[in-house]
Amino acid sequence: MSTEAVTSISARILLVEDDERLAQLVAEALRKAGYQVTHCSSGLDGEALMRTQPFEVVLLDGHLPDKDGFDVLRDVRRDFAGRIVMLTARDDDIDQVLGLEGGADDYITKPVAPRVLMARIKALLRRDTTPLLAATESDEMRFGELVIKPSARDVRLAGAPVELTTAEYDLLHFLAERAGSTVSREDIMQGLRGIEFDGLDRAIDARVSRLRKKIGDDAQAAERIKTVRGQGYLFAKD
Repeated sequence: MSTEAVTSISARILLVEDDERLAQLVAEALRKAGYQVTHCSSGLDGEALMRTQPFEVVLLDGHLPDKDGFDVLRDVRRDFAGRIVMLTARDDDIDQVLGLEGGADDYITKPVAPRVLMARIKALLRRDTTPLLAATESDEMRFGELVIKPSARDVRLAGAPVELTTAEYDLLHFLAERAGSTVSREDIMQGLRGIEFDGLDRAIDARVSRLRKKIGDDAQAAERIKTVRGQGYLFAKD
């Protein structure tokens, strides 16, 4: 059996969606693909499940009747180690920014084709099985006061731990591995999410902005993660 098949069969997915018809269709498609699916239609119930049960991926509706999905994301993100994908029927920039700045790993506008949803989920799960950053002999990467330890997925700044979401950590790894080289948004999207950059998706920019704040990089005059206009981002070596 392939690694991908094992990952698919063992992966547990929580679907928090109050549209019962849509939830049934999505859950059925996920189960046919071999995933274990738990469904609930309440934000409060979803939050409780995320705090008490292990899920690799949560598909979280952005707008729920009892507790808004974006509020659930904000309240559980620090404690929940799995992937969180925000789902919304509104193709608004503000929704996307709220989700990404709240720590979402991905953002999908409904309706979404099953094959697209599956591709996004597989890309998220691959991050757990494929190291994005090759470990050095000492298993430590140093960039001034910023230290990354791949085996422990640990990041420290001037000795203090840096709290990163899974998506932020993966982005930091991806850029740090390519320190000294300009990396395009296309390469980042393909490397981290397994999809092509459409020129409009703001996910990478929003995540870079959050990452800069957490590693003490001035957004107005960034020294660690520099914006190369028209090309992408450059992670400075020193």
